[in-house]
Amino acid sequence: MAKDVCERLGIGYVEQPEYCLRTVELGVSVSPDSLCFPMKVMVGNAIEALESGADTLVMAAGGNACRYNYFADILRRILEREGFRFTMVVFDAPGDSLADFYRNCRVLTRDTDAHVPGMVRAMALAVRKGWAYDEIRKYSIALRALERVRGEVDRVAGESLAMLEDSRSRDEIEDCRRAIRDMFANVPVDERRPHVTVGIVGDIMTSVEPYFNFDIERWLSDRGAVAERPLYMSDLLNPSPRKRVCGRDDRDIASSAAPYLCHEIGGHGQINVAAAADYARRGFDAVVHFYAFTCLPEVIAKTVFTRISDEMGMPILSISVDEQTGRAGIQTRLEAFIDLVWSRKERAAEPARLRA
Repeated sequence: MAKDVCERLGIGYVEQPEYCLRTVELGVSVSPDSLCFPMKVMVGNAIEALESGADTLVMAAGGNACRYNYFADILRRILEREGFRFTMVVFDAPGDSLADFYRNCRVLTRDTDAHVPGMVRAMALAVRKGWAYDEIRKYSIALRALERVRGEVDRVAGESLAMLEDSRSRDEIEDCRRAIRDMFANVPVDERRPHVTVGIVGDIMTSVEPYFNFDIERWLSDRGAVAERPLYMSDLLNPSPRKRVCGRDDRDIASSAAPYLCHEIGGHGQINVAAAADYARRGFDAVVHFYAFTCLPEVIAKTVFTRISDEMGMPILSISVDEQTGRAGIQTRLEAFIDLVWSRKERAAEPARLRA
């Protein structure tokens, strides 16, 4: 989405490399041990950007009780201590301060002919385009385990991404969204194929980024799991309370979480508690919870998940991720967990087979 905004406005940008071990090592090497893992990764990511020629770093500020609200200032202090010189632009929600929002827009467009209204329109179109990108991912994880022809979902996803890349106007983006929806609806699937349903929850970095969750979406699909997530980046950037991709709004989320968590705890804790409770009510077979080590909202959510699992009879596996996390150990835990889920599914189906 950031790339789309820059291209629309003629703002120069640095193409960031994908997350890798070097990103983590750079961040960990200059960050205090007490910082949460996402902050360390962000430091490493910023260093890579500055090394690649960026002279301005742009961040969105947090809007609730999470340490993310302090990330921008901590990031600036660490990078300046390491000798980097740059401009830091931190966007709060426009409703918090229209004057600050205007000033930030002017800083980013200082070397272009773009004006602030044009930048606002570009951001709105980028978010709309982000919905389409996230919808591709949503359809893919729901269908990949059931596809009749192996690789068909990935083929459709690739064509969808290529088609969406060139869309510019609102009408073009909406036409692409409809076409993408139809393309996935026409993917041949075998709905009678034995499968399990698994929800994927956690903070936005570890639950969404394949490098940090060991590509859990594809891993589950390869083992016959239809997956669903409550968090998508375009939903978080949408100023409306409605979460367009996951189909919820803030009131629904609070209502679903209320029996177990009656107030906001920061980060994505309440959203994840609401999602886990909903998955249990809808008959999902399991939930996998990825969270960054020392992330307080997710630690609170983890304790709530214990109650949800006990009361609603749905297994939930929580996995902490930090710079010390080993792929082999996580793989072993996931394999044992998915074996348990399949075993429970088969035992539940046994009485029905006997009656038949």
